[in-house]
Amino acid sequence: MIRVNDLAANLRAWRDRLTPAEPGRRRAPGLRRDEIAARADVSVGYLTRLEQGHATHPSPLVCAALARALELSAEETDTLYLLAGHAPPCGKRFSNEITPPVRRLLDRFADLPVLVYDLAWELVAVNELGAALTGRRSGNIARSHFLGAHHHLVRTREQQDAMSAAIVADLHAAVIRHPGDERLHAIVDELRAASPRFEALWRQSPVAVHTSAAKTFDHPVAGRMSLDCDVLQVHGSELRVVVYSAAPGTPDAERLALLADAHHDYVAT
Repeated sequence: MIRVNDLAANLRAWRDRLTPAEPGRRRAPGLRRDEIAARADVSVGYLTRLEQGHATHPSPLVCAALARALELSAEETDTLYLLAGHAPPCGKRFSNEITPPVRRLLDRFADLPVLVYDLAWELVAVNELGAALTGRRSGNIARSHFLGAHHHLVRTREQQDAMSAAIVADLHAAVIRHPGDERLHAIVDELRAASPRFEALWRQSPVAVHTSAAKTFDHPVAGRMSLDCDVLQVHGSELRVVVYSAAPGTPDAERLALLADAHHDYVAT
């Protein structure tokens, strides 16, 4: 069994699982050390010390070379860097492609409002009830928060400040992880130039991830309702799924059901 905190054991296991181009008759599974060393452009002696635990802190450049040589996945590459004592490498760009599981979530949660946004806070997908609740099908949530309309949302000053801080912190963390992404820099540069509040918060260099909170809506059809807003991170993706719900049997749940019925009737006509 591999010990998750053991760099040497992981390197050996990753090497053993590789299939030689010309298997032939070999005494051990996987590729030989000299084959991996040649792929990674490191000495066989150094790779031997790594696999025997006598060297434990390969440089980031060596980690990158080993990750390529061992054909590691993104998650395994992150593990390699962490075991070597380094922060995982930052991606240059992020993907906002809607994955099949997220698409199924949007389709199946017909009775709950669902929105999907990316690292730049761009709304990339929304189900019908989500559009009916928020009054939006597209746009950038961060831009709307600092520069535009709030689409039926009702917030106290404290809630407004908390949301502002969460957006800035989330964008700050995203830029750190994806320093080369033009979309992230574009929205950050725009907001820093147009919003003194955003600029002031940005200069504080906050780092956090937006998670969950209660949101109050004053809807023109369903009236005022307070909903739980849960933010779910999609595994293997940079997308966030926002799901609004209310406890069963509460007035808020009744108003949400009223909105769903009104929307269905409108669509049917």
